[in-house]
Amino acid sequence: MDLPRSFTIRESGHRILNPFTPGKLATLGQALALPAGTRMLDLASGKGEMLCTWARDHGVSGIGVDVSTVFTTAARERAVELGVADRVTFVHGDASGHVADEPVDVASCIGATWIGDGLTGTLELLERSLRAGGLLLVGEPYWRIDPPDQATVEGCHMRRADELRSLPGLLARFGELGWDVVEMVLADQDSWDRYAAAQWLSVRRWLDGHPDDELAGEMRAELTTAPVRHALYQREYLGWGVFAIMRRPL
Repeated sequence: MDLPRSFTIRESGHRILNPFTPGKLATLGQALALPAGTRMLDLASGKGEMLCTWARDHGVSGIGVDVSTVFTTAARERAVELGVADRVTFVHGDASGHVADEPVDVASCIGATWIGDGLTGTLELLERSLRAGGLLLVGEPYWRIDPPDQATVEGCHMRRADELRSLPGLLARFGELGWDVVEMVLADQDSWDRYAAAQWLSVRRWLDGHPDDELAGEMRAELTTAPVRHALYQREYLGWGVFAIMRRPL
């Protein structure tokens, strides 16, 4: 059970595995004003940057679960580096079936709602670990501009335009599912660049060091097309944000 190597090659230079910069991640933590002692569960936790930095900056504790052995190892190393290994734990496992042993104050899935087969299923999964009155954090893409054609849809790594909503449509969807949106921090074009362009450098450095690897052809083809594809499609049309939601009272 692990991610394909292409993922870990592509994101080898990243600490945050989504279109957030460290500044935006810090802004989200500050906006939520989580009290010290807040207990978190982060599904698809990647390299653990959110849990580790929030443990350092806000005194939270928690568990991260991720299917990648490489990312989980990096998360554990980051916890030691920041001096928070006594407060955060990282587990290698299938986040799609993980439920906390005890209800947590905050449950999150930042940019990986495929673990619940989409937004609705992921919210249902997260809520199974959440205490009454707790907070869910969900990272999710949306159409920044409506895609004009199928080429744009596929250029944003989607199969159909209706796989995503507009930002107003996404916010409305949370309400339809019975949740109040109480905070959000959105990526912008610059933070998209930082996420995407850093991958190109990581891939090129890997190719220089592994010209005979069985993945070299695939990664070479990706690097050849990725910059133009990003500029044409993802940068212009695809939005992304983290949304904080709370269950509406019955």
